[in-house]
Amino acid sequence: MLLSLAIWIPIVAGLAVLATGDDRNAPLARTLALVGALLGFLVTIPLYTGFDVGDPGFQFVEKAAWIPQFNIHYHLGVDGISLWFVLLNAFVTVLVVIAGWSVIEARVAQYFAAFLVMSGLLNGVFSALDAVLFYVFFEATLIPMFIIIGVWGGPNRVYAAVKFFLYTLFGSLLMLVALLYLYNKSGGSFSIPDWWNLPLPLGTQMVLFFGFLFAFAIKVPMWPVHTWLPDAHTEAPTGSSVVLAAILLKLGAYGFVRFTLPILPDASRELAWLMIALSLVAVVYIGLVALVQTDMKRLIAYSSISHMGFVTLGFFLFNAWGVEGALVQMISHGFVSAALFLCVGVLYDRMHTRMIADYGGVVNTMPKFASFMMLFALANCGLPATSGFVGEFLVIMGATKVNGWIAAAAASTLVLGAAYTLWMYKRVIFGAVANERVARLKDLNARELLVLGLLAAAVLAMGVYPLPFTEVMHGSVNELLRHVALPKT
Repeated sequence: MLLSLAIWIPIVAGLAVLATGDDRNAPLARTLALVGALLGFLVTIPLYTGFDVGDPGFQFVEKAAWIPQFNIHYHLGVDGISLWFVLLNAFVTVLVVIAGWSVIEARVAQYFAAFLVMSGLLNGVFSALDAVLFYVFFEATLIPMFIIIGVWGGPNRVYAAVKFFLYTLFGSLLMLVALLYLYNKSGGSFSIPDWWNLPLPLGTQMVLFFGFLFAFAIKVPMWPVHTWLPDAHTEAPTGSSVVLAAILLKLGAYGFVRFTLPILPDASRELAWLMIALSLVAVVYIGLVALVQTDMKRLIAYSSISHMGFVTLGFFLFNAWGVEGALVQMISHGFVSAALFLCVGVLYDRMHTRMIADYGGVVNTMPKFASFMMLFALANCGLPATSGFVGEFLVIMGATKVNGWIAAAAASTLVLGAAYTLWMYKRVIFGAVANERVARLKDLNARELLVLGLLAAAVLAMGVYPLPFTEVMHGSVNELLRHVALPKT
């Protein structure tokens, strides 16, 4: 019941917000959106407090017939791998509603409704244990994001929205073919856990691997199918960038651990070299690309691609260090990338420019903001005692067990991440006041302080004491690795 509430409360709240109509009822729309987001978050808390860390299987399971003639079920459940993404999504939705409270002035109800509906759909992706249900939620998340970018985005918003939609839709169609094959091979079952025990020959696994790879690699996004992301981030409004980086990118990585690794273990091991190579290209090459960016949003977007390369690298190391490190990195990236995009949004709301060259000396007029942005910048660099360090450290440790050269290449992100992040921070924040517009800047208001303060607390809590985040994963990660170790031929 809790998972259904986590899915449907935000969706119903979004429809209620939409029903408030035009901008004459904007205050009511904002209030309903906040209430819906808070309720959506509150119902996810018992998922964590009631979670049995000793049980590696799925918990809070719900199952009901949906389309019985095709054996399709409304089947939900979370394990130690998916639990945190439901919580993260609900938490970020609350922040996005607060962050857009007074910033969005046109089509207010439609804006907040789109985010609430998307929040429910995302929880559906992370909870679905039926492949058709997963696919429906997976595809449905495209619609509100497409609308948000296309309506509230920048000058090239239509181009960015269409590019985002076409890229992700193309990959998903290949995944649908793979899902239908597995349905037939399993004797008519769409249950994802049932597929984990299918005896599939290596050749079949290799073909299915690439079917899933295109869908999930585009979503992550992995190099070289990453080009839609910087355009989408650049044109998207701040709230859209936050959800896109913090949650939507996680769908692809989640797909690897829910489908590719347990269902296709032989192909995963055979093609691990390819996944590791592509991940290292993302870590190193995209890190270098981030160095030359002149737009703050594009820089953070490329930083996201580089950090998500760490995630896919960790999954294909096939040890607990790597997989848990990758999962922790996904959660940390959700906090840190959301915070950095919100910081850019704070500046953009005041200056209406994202170009690094238009800033300088912001610390002189916005000292509180500069302090928060410093923390998030250091977390993005992987500084110890911040959340950014935990996942990267675990993945590097996992890589060390496999190959020292892989570990060395992965560790280069600590240098590159510091280079592009701190260089951006230096040019925007430090130095003399660059111009009169910077001199007139006002520091954070109470709403902005609340949002950035909550994220700062999350970043520090995870960095200083990661055990509450990692202990729920152990059992499920070990179970996943057991499936990967078993040949399915």
